[in-house]
Amino acid sequence: MRKRIGFYPRLRVSGNGNGVVSQAGRFLLVETARRIGLDSALSAVLEPWRKPRAVHDPGKILLDLALSVALGGDCLSDIGMLRAEPPVFGVVASDPAVSRLIDTLAAAGPTALAAIHRAQAEVREHVWRLAGQAAPGAGGEVIVDLDGVLVLAHSEKQDAAATWKKTFGHHPLVAFVDHGRGGSGEPVAGLLRPGNAGSNTASDHITVTRQALAQFGNTGVDGGR
Repeated sequence: MRKRIGFYPRLRVSGNGNGVVSQAGRFLLVETARRIGLDSALSAVLEPWRKPRAVHDPGKILLDLALSVALGGDCLSDIGMLRAEPPVFGVVASDPAVSRLIDTLAAAGPTALAAIHRAQAEVREHVWRLAGQAAPGAGGEVIVDLDGVLVLAHSEKQDAAATWKKTFGHHPLVAFVDHGRGGSGEPVAGLLRPGNAGSNTASDHITVTRQALAQFGNTGVDGGR
């Protein structure tokens, strides 16, 4: 049995053997996004880029793309794995609709990115508040680790270049909040860079650090190191 609440169906467990789905366990990601308010936050900030009479909400499309990446996808068309399970993921936009939204957001540039970052910061503040003393900033300080990661490319993709390890691809710089021994790194900011970008480029580190600090919002964190 299921009913729709927000973007996604709400699953119920029953023992009658009907309505079996193969990706029910992955619905934990969907339920997490719903509980923390990420779906509604993205929908709100991306409303300016929703065309009149549009069928698909830009917030859901972006969240569906994030889910597809979490499930192993590495390109826009991999959103099809969600489309194959409507009882779990609801109505998923077609590949052309997804591409049109990405083109629209890319054309908006920094304005669209700022809106998305704002939604992330609002949701992160809410989650850290709920976590209480278990939140990274509970003591008034957050440790942020910056790390460059090589991402291999097997074709001439945009900004793909030879890397310092004699491979070919990209070299993004990512900021992670350290959750200590009891947790893992929480990604808070990232900068896409070509494969030949330097490992210790000061300007890139400053940019990512500023993006990370902006994600702390009103969490009570005074700074990071």
